[in-house]
Formats: sequence, structure tokens, C-alpha cells
Amino acid sequence: MLLRATHLLGLQLSLACCCWALGCHEMASSPDFSLPGDYLMAGLFPLHTNSPWVRRKPEVTLCDRPNSFNGHGYHLFQAMRLAIEQINNSTSLLPNITLGYEIYDVCSESASVYATLRALTLQGTQHIEIRGNLSDYTPMAVAVIGPDTTKHAATAAALLSPFLVPLLLEKIRKDTLIFSDNGDSLSGYDIIAWDWSGSKWTFKTIGSSTWYPFQLVINKTQIQWHGEDNQVPTSVCTGNCSKGFRRMVLGIHHCCFSCVSCEAGTFLNESDPYRCQPCGKEEWAPQGSSTCFPRTLVVLTWHDPISWVLLAANTVLLLLLAGTAGLFAWYLDTPVVRSAGGRLCFLMLGSLAVGSCCLYCFFGEPTLPTCLLRLAPFALGFTIFLSCLTVRSFQLVFIFKFSAKVPTFYHAWVQNHGAELFVVFSSMVQLLVCLMWLAVWTPLPTREYQRFPHLVMLECTQANSPGFMLSFTYNGFLSVCAFAFSYLGNDLPENYNEAKCVTFSLLLNFVSWITFFTTASVYQGKHLPTVNMLAILSSLCGGFCGYFLPKCYVILWRPDLNSTEHFQASIQDYTRRRGST
Repeated sequence: MLLRATHLLGLQLSLACCCWALGCHEMASSPDFSLPGDYLMAGLFPLHTNSPWVRRKPEVTLCDRPNSFNGHGYHLFQAMRLAIEQINNSTSLLPNITLGYEIYDVCSESASVYATLRALTLQGTQHIEIRGNLSDYTPMAVAVIGPDTTKHAATAAALLSPFLVPLLLEKIRKDTLIFSDNGDSLSGYDIIAWDWSGSKWTFKTIGSSTWYPFQLVINKTQIQWHGEDNQVPTSVCTGNCSKGFRRMVLGIHHCCFSCVSCEAGTFLNESDPYRCQPCGKEEWAPQGSSTCFPRTLVVLTWHDPISWVLLAANTVLLLLLAGTAGLFAWYLDTPVVRSAGGRLCFLMLGSLAVGSCCLYCFFGEPTLPTCLLRLAPFALGFTIFLSCLTVRSFQLVFIFKFSAKVPTFYHAWVQNHGAELFVVFSSMVQLLVCLMWLAVWTPLPTREYQRFPHLVMLECTQANSPGFMLSFTYNGFLSVCAFAFSYLGNDLPENYNEAKCVTFSLLLNFVSWITFFTTASVYQGKHLPTVNMLAILSSLCGGFCGYFLPKCYVILWRPDLNSTEHFQASIQDYTRRRGST
């Protein structure tokens, strides 16, 4: 009841305001805009455009102004007119019933209100009655078509809804009409085209459709297109997109769209122009692509030019290590070899050779064995070398400087094979670290897809894992110890003073790995394994050149320095200098 009272009150106010605003204005009726019939349809179409101006008082906008004709609204009116005439001329749609129409020009909201009120007037009168029950009210129009804009349609709907006026005819529904399951008429249709080539509008039949049998016939030669040479106009509002550009629909019509480039890694399949499809895992595509391309596999192969350089350098190092081992075996009893550590030198050369052999595991496609053997054996081998270097430097410093002061410790060290025990203990610690590294952070062969869109990086996982960092830190500690003991012996006899050479070797080792870690922190490209190999190769070459190369030089080119007399003279000179200080 409250809702109905609200409708009635609103309608009364609308009628009162409109009567005052209209000033009993009458809309002139034209034969072309009205047709009598058993049932009247009201058509509200904008036959003219609205040109608002500053108003001094409420008044109805005059629609019929010069240069304000609206072709779109006129086409809507002609469509309604044609439809009603076709219904009236049909013997099957509404037999014995004639439809009529009243067309109103609704160029503005005030004109739309006026036209709606005219459609609601009682049949045969010019006024509207306000009743408590509007269900039995019989307005002039049984249905209203239009307006075509949301703003004007909302105004008309607010006025029509209390009177229960519909786009469906209640009384016509009482007549029997036959439709198919889809709501289509079973009698068929004629396809009508407007012909505006003459001075007046005419209509002609260009085709028809029937249901039994179902067929659609269109005589295309009878269609008169308005383009040049009677060309058929394009039926979409947007042209086709270029290859690699998908259609993004604007609004509700699929023929109106904008062209958006497919993102990198996706492509546009011709079967679906509205969605870019992702490429496969082994494929890639640039932005705006209509196809995917296979990714390039990135691995340090055996036939790459950089591989030849690394292989040549590593092979030369192995040959030098093997040659040095043979040279030291031949001159094993000479003072130079004995002062270098004697048989301990072969362990040092072997540990460097193990690290050198690990470099061959960096070439080719990674496998589980090559990933396991890339870094861990090198770390263990370099630990053995550094342990031997540390204990040898420690023994020289202790023999020349502290053996006389603590003879008990010196004899215990010699009798209990302290040097061998230290090397074994230090190597066992690194062995446990490497085993934990391989067990917990196992380096596995993998294919990396994220860093580069067009590449597949074949590499080993966890290249810089905590296990590797712990192993590297342990070797760094041994390097510091070796450097400290060699520096303490910088005043030893010349034949035993290796501070300069060892310092060069260890500094080269530090610089190599600092360079590698700095590069790895800012660069994750395909050449990172090469940088890793260079760091390993530099450490091995530094260890060999800093410790063994000077001794090889003395053995081969200065045999006069490889004599017992020369070494005894150096020791005596050192003793005199120590005694004088």
C-alpha cells in the first residue's frame, strides 16, 4: 500500500508540474506519424537532436528546429512503421486485428515526459485519471516502444509502471499464435530492404525464409549498398589485428575490439583470436608473436672455442704436474727435493692433479656423476695441498727458530710423525665437510628456464650451496695459516725461504675466488661455469707455480745450487746472522 501511494503521489506531482510547464501545449499530429487501429502502439523516438540552452522557466523543449534532424531516430520510427504494416498485411500473424501507432518526437527529457503522458491518457480523452486500483485502467496505448536512451527510458518507465503498460500486448496474447520451440514463427519471413535511391522511401523483397522445408533464400543482386560500385560494407567496426595481436573486446559486441600485443612467452593461435596461449616449457616467443620457437640449449660443449682454451691450459697443467713428479722422483735424494718435503711433494702434486681432473666435468651436458665430481674433489685435493704447504712451512720455522728452545716438543713432533698426522687430520675434516655437502646439498643436473626467456641453461643445482661455502671457508683458513707460517720464515736461509713464492700463490688463490664470488653475485649467465673453471685453474696454477716451479728451475738450470755444500753454507750463514743479533 505504501508503494502504491508513493506511485500515485509521484504521478500527481508529475501531472501537475507538466500541465503548468506545457501550458496546455498540443502536439500537432501528422498522417505519417499516426495510424488508427484496434490497438495503438506508442513510439518514442528522437527525430530531432536536443540543443539545451539556459532556461528562465520550466517549458517543453521545441524539437522541430532547423538543422536538428536526427537520422537515427527517423530510422527507428521507420522500422516500427514497417513492422506494424507488415503485421497488418499478414493473414497469419494477427488475423482480424489491426494495429495502429502514434509516433512522438522525444528530443529531450521534457518531451519524453509529455509523450509518455499522452500515451497514458484514457481512450477518447485528453486526460489521465488517478485511481486507487490501476489494474483496470485502459490507456490510449497498449504498449510503448522507446525511448532509446537510458536517461529518457528511465523517466518513461517510472510513469508507465503504475499503469502496468508493457514491450508485450496483454490483449493480443489472448489470440492464438503458433511459434516454434525457439519462439520463431512457423509461417516464415520475407526479407525486406529499404530502397532510398528515389525521392521517397520504398521497400522491396530481396529474400525469404521458410520452415517446412527450412531454407533461406537471398537475392544478393537486389541489395542496393550505399558504397561505391555497390560494394558490400565491412560488417565489423574494427579491422583484423596483425599477427601476434589478440582481440580485446570493447563492450558487448565482439566485432568491436582493440588489438593488444601478445606478451613475451605467449603466441596467438589463429583458432582463438581473443586469447594468447603460453608457449611450451622448451619454447619461447618474443612479444607480438604468432608462433613459438625452440629454446637454445646452453652448455659448455667440448667444441666451443673457450672450451679449447680451457682444455689446452688444463692439459698443459696436468703435463707439468706429471713432469714435475717424474723430475722429483729422479732427483729425490737431492737437497732441493728433500727441502721441498721429499716424498710429501708427490702427495701435493697428486692433490693438484685431482683438482685439475675435476675441470673435465664442466664440459658437456651435466649428469649426476659430473655434478658430484665438479667441485668436491677439487676442494678436497686443494685442502691436501694447503695442509702439506702449511705443515712444511711450520716445520721450517720451528726447526730454525724454536727447536732449540723447546726440544721436547720437537722430538715428540718428529717421533710421532706430527706432519703426517696433521695432513691426515686436516684432510679428514675436509672429507667430512664434502660428504655432508654432497649428501645434504646434492648437486643435481637441472634445466633452468627462468633467467633467460629464449635459453635453457643446463647446469648443476646448488652451485653455491652452504656445503660449498663451508668447504671454501675451511680452505681459506688453511691458506691463512700457510701464509702466516711462510711469512714468519721470511728471514730463513735462501734455500728455505719461500715467503715470496707462497705469498704469490696464495694471493692468486684469494683473488681468483673473490672474482668468482663477485661475478656470481651480479651475473647468472651462461658463462658463469667458465668463470668457475678459471677460478679453479688459477688456484691450481698458483699453487704449482708458487711452490714447485722455482724448485724445477734450480734442478734443471742451476744444479750448482742443488748441492749439499750450498745448503750447508746457507745454513751456516743464517746461524752467524742469528748469533750476531
